[in-house]
Amino acid sequence: MSQSQISKFETGKKTPKLVDVERILRALDAPPELTAEITALARIANTEWQSKRSTWRRGLEKRQRELAALEGEAKALRYFLPAMVTGLLATPEYVRASLTHSPGDTSRTVSRKLERQTVLYDVSKSFTFLLTEQAARWAVVPAAAMAVQLDRIVSLSRLPNVRIGIIPCGTPLARGPMNTFTVYDERLATVENFTGRMVFGDARDVAEYLEVFALFERSARFGEAARELLGAWAGSYRA
Repeated sequence: MSQSQISKFETGKKTPKLVDVERILRALDAPPELTAEITALARIANTEWQSKRSTWRRGLEKRQRELAALEGEAKALRYFLPAMVTGLLATPEYVRASLTHSPGDTSRTVSRKLERQTVLYDVSKSFTFLLTEQAARWAVVPAAAMAVQLDRIVSLSRLPNVRIGIIPCGTPLARGPMNTFTVYDERLATVENFTGRMVFGDARDVAEYLEVFALFERSARFGEAARELLGAWAGSYRA
């Protein structure tokens, strides 16, 4: 490890990754109790918490710009959706309905969300979306609009760089679908809950989310099998 990098850690110009911290601790032959304490601090330092309230204060449009930047930089994007359809796959009506709980005028945020969908047509990128049956069928909008929403997912699944997998209810899985999360390449993972989102930059955390994603991916139905499920659910809404 270079002296210039050590200097940046010491002066706070750069946050060391967990692997960097472990290398330094080993080199210094640090005792186990100190190693445990410093490693825990390093993991916290490489995790960012973004509360929903702070996002509202900064403005929802700024959040859309941040997401667009992440999507623009990444080449392989993976989305796990256990509860709702993500904005990249959503119809305008679904997007508007999903923002009804947000304060203020959300019309410009709706426009930004819809503009972000153009990234799906960039064939230099690959997208994999995994949706549970609940995410696909959760009625954010009335039945007729839900049918249109499901039709849109079917349509997008035919793009050459987009893979959409469906995990039907009853699929045996030992690990529960705890949170919505997105992995950008192998460098960043974001995890969402009701009150905000966590951003993980540590390589080991990102690797764990990639492992969980791969587990769910192996149990998902893709291609025509997924489109048949989505078509059947759209038909049930139309009925």
